[in-house]
Amino acid sequence: MQVIPAIDIRGGKCVRLLQGDYSIETVFSEDPAEVARRWAAAGASRIHVVDLDGAREGAQRNRATIEALVSAVAVPVQVGGGIRALETAQALTSAGVDRIVVGTAAVENPALVRAMVSKLGADALVVAVDAREGYVSVNGWTRESRVLAADLVRMMAQEGVRRFMYTDISRDGTLSEPNFEAVESLLRDSEASFIVAGGISTVDHLRRLAATRAEAAVVGTALYTGDIDLKEALDAVDGISR
Repeated sequence: MQVIPAIDIRGGKCVRLLQGDYSIETVFSEDPAEVARRWAAAGASRIHVVDLDGAREGAQRNRATIEALVSAVAVPVQVGGGIRALETAQALTSAGVDRIVVGTAAVENPALVRAMVSKLGADALVVAVDAREGYVSVNGWTRESRVLAADLVRMMAQEGVRRFMYTDISRDGTLSEPNFEAVESLLRDSEASFIVAGGISTVDHLRRLAATRAEAAVVGTALYTGDIDLKEALDAVDGISR
């Protein structure tokens, strides 16, 4: 299982929010590219980046910062936040982004997801399933839809999506624990690949996820606070059989 560091960008800075609340922000670095270099040097094989401004506003706001980050590291980078048009996705892939992550578009514009699968290929796309009490939230987690997480996975699989990223919003940034019950339910009901995020705060949480068929875990706050050491985490999950 991959352990993927998260870099959330707001106003050009590396920040973390609590449960997606834009009013509860902690700035960890003025230079996201330097943070990416640090995680890559520690052994990260992939980095997850979110344009928080773009997620809320519906169009990317930190493109130059993201492009500088991608250029700064040799490892693959996946990017989400404010990607609501095929042209935006194509521009990011042209800039070296390895995977495009879409959330709001999957709920509001399934035809766009279908076009992305066709034009970019299924391996270049991740659908973010960001859920609060089972229902998917959109627009940077600021608005709740009436779409159940499991239903979104089924609908997107029909559009050719093969990889999902599940986040329990109520756990995100809390240093509590992942919603293992929801994760296990999604894994049981779908043959797709899953990346898991939200609430991962100990190496034991990662070991437990690695023992499932989760493909990867995205870790944010716990890496920045030091609750999880990336090298230790990578060593801990290496070789765990599913």
